[in-house]
Amino acid sequence: MNTTAALAVSILFAMSAFSPTPLTAAASSTTPSATEFAYLGGGCFWCTEAAYEMLPGVKAVVSGYAGGHTRNPSYRDVCTGSTGHAEVVRIEFDPAVITYREIVDYFWNIHDPTTLNRQGADEGTQYRSIILTTSDAQRTAARESMEAAQAAWGGRIITEVVPLEKFYPAESYHQDYYRKNPNEGYCKVVIKPKIDKLKKSPAVLGKK
Repeated sequence: MNTTAALAVSILFAMSAFSPTPLTAAASSTTPSATEFAYLGGGCFWCTEAAYEMLPGVKAVVSGYAGGHTRNPSYRDVCTGSTGHAEVVRIEFDPAVITYREIVDYFWNIHDPTTLNRQGADEGTQYRSIILTTSDAQRTAARESMEAAQAAWGGRIITEVVPLEKFYPAESYHQDYYRKNPNEGYCKVVIKPKIDKLKKSPAVLGKK
């Protein structure tokens, strides 16, 4: 065996003897930060859902019902106004990217918080402006945000701030409604103009 061949064999032997330590799941990927939830209602949940899905830091938005007394309400039940529930959304967000206060601050830009039980042509208690909180910290942040927003709305904000008792996800056909039905009449006439305007807002563009 010549010198070159002997060297090659030595290198191969050394390589075969080396066994690198495998990466653990924690070492191979960054651990995602814990998410938090916000619950808000500002009229038809199709529009509220579409508005929040654009925000940086928002992981998921689910349309549903809350604030009432009827268990497991259906859309038809809620539309009667007899359940006490409002159309709301559950927003899952990453607090390392967007804070709860910023979630609420954006709320005042996506609906009219001064009209009682109504948003545009949608009328009924299910369309009321409402923030449902899950902790004292959320309640404080929501009230501080509302107080700060009063000047822009002439001191006329009538949004309810109440503790969340139970959130009921809406029927599957309501989820991602605008995304799935952009050419439906209500989506084209009511939701699209609002979404087009919000796309240019500092919150959506990530400019704090």
